[in-house]
Amino acid sequence: MNYLAALLPIALIGCSAATATDTKFPTEETQSMFRKINDTISVSPQISLEDVTAAKADGVTLIINNRPDGEDPSAPQSADIEAAARAAGMKYIAIPITHSGFSGPQVDAMIAALADGDKTLAYCRSGTRSTLLWSLAQAKQGVAPDEISRLAGNAGYDITPVRAMVDALAASS
Repeated sequence: MNYLAALLPIALIGCSAATATDTKFPTEETQSMFRKINDTISVSPQISLEDVTAAKADGVTLIINNRPDGEDPSAPQSADIEAAARAAGMKYIAIPITHSGFSGPQVDAMIAALADGDKTLAYCRSGTRSTLLWSLAQAKQGVAPDEISRLAGNAGYDITPVRAMVDALAASS
């Protein structure tokens, strides 16, 4: 059975609006906005252009945007964040996830994006889609579902919306 085909659609639950900081250096607010999942990836609600500088100061070398352009026209769009990241000497990858769910190619793109082991910040509206996509990518690579759930939970995210798919992907890897 092709478990990746079952990924579409998975409803996303719990995506809430985020506030962005307007400082140029990491602050307690910014640091708490970047939620560490493990030593190589943190997730965040929507970031501002100034947050790119804060991420760089935190050692981030790759920003992954999981938010589609136009979802919030007042938020910085992909090209704006990409330009700020590149100007700061960081890598940038866009893997937009709509509220309709995830696909196999998006999971594979996340796996490829994380393959170099860069210290990564992935963001979307609330950090939930970024966490769920990371969870699916980890499961496809054979990471134990309970460990994925534990790490996501430590960062304040619940993988329940994709837990069955995490279990299936991990079992098939």
